[in-house]
Amino acid sequence: MDNLTQKIPTQELEEPKSSAFESSLKSSDTEEQIDIWFYRPIGYQIALFCAKVGITPNPVTIVSIFFGVAAGILFYYQELWINVIGMLLLVFANSLDSADGQLARMTNNKSRLGRILDGAAGDFWFIAIHIAICLRSQNEGWSALIWVPGVLAGASHVVQSAMADYYRNVHLFFIKGTSGSELDNSLELQKEYDALSWGKDFGMKLVARFYMNYTKMQESFSPNLQKLLGAVRTKYRTGLPQWLVTEFRAQNKPLMKYTNIIQFNTRVLFLFLWLFIDQAWIYFLFDIFILNPILIYMCVNQEKVSRHFYQKIVS
Repeated sequence: MDNLTQKIPTQELEEPKSSAFESSLKSSDTEEQIDIWFYRPIGYQIALFCAKVGITPNPVTIVSIFFGVAAGILFYYQELWINVIGMLLLVFANSLDSADGQLARMTNNKSRLGRILDGAAGDFWFIAIHIAICLRSQNEGWSALIWVPGVLAGASHVVQSAMADYYRNVHLFFIKGTSGSELDNSLELQKEYDALSWGKDFGMKLVARFYMNYTKMQESFSPNLQKLLGAVRTKYRTGLPQWLVTEFRAQNKPLMKYTNIIQFNTRVLFLFLWLFIDQAWIYFLFDIFILNPILIYMCVNQEKVSRHFYQKIVS
């Protein structure tokens, strides 16, 4: 974990947890209702089973990748019943993706590798889905130009997911500190990367390079937020003041709904709809022309919030 999160504990403002299930959740501020109602209860039962038999979070994440990729492959076929099997596999993959985080929190078994795998899992799913839809569309008579929106939508998905994940962790850091956030920064990741050797640590250094670039991309989309975090790092070395925790939560919480919209649930509901009507290619347009404007709106307003608190801190 980076120095910022090591040095600055914050007081959790969440209501007291009333059950073991609620303790397995990140935060009511950042959880989406469909997750609380559906995916988290399923994930919790999977996590309980894994904890009982001694399965750790990372294998759960890896298994979710296989199920998600298999789901994507099944979307290549035009037979609806095959697509429905793919939908069920994708739902199960996301349940496993929920379970790995819940298991990590239940067993206090968190790791940098686990965070990297968890972030990469969804990308693997949707790479398979985009490839399948492109090939399916060509079988339906589309030209190879279908790959252009397919690739653009794929790139959009990567940025959307990365920024939604980043903003969630920033929010969790301000309201829960290190106990509930996985906020990293590229400067600390660079030090860890430099300490690894290509000869002795090839695999870990390759993963560290990927994750460092991923974090740099997140930071490049949020310059005002980086100023705010830098000011916090400099001014509040022993702990965030209560006024900052309270006010940041109040102003930033409304933006959390946009992080949910551009992640899994909304896009998958529309993907399933277009598969049912045999118009899967519309998914690319939805990703590019609907979710990207929401991403932009989210980033712009997050930057406004960050600029407000940065000016308040340094003034």
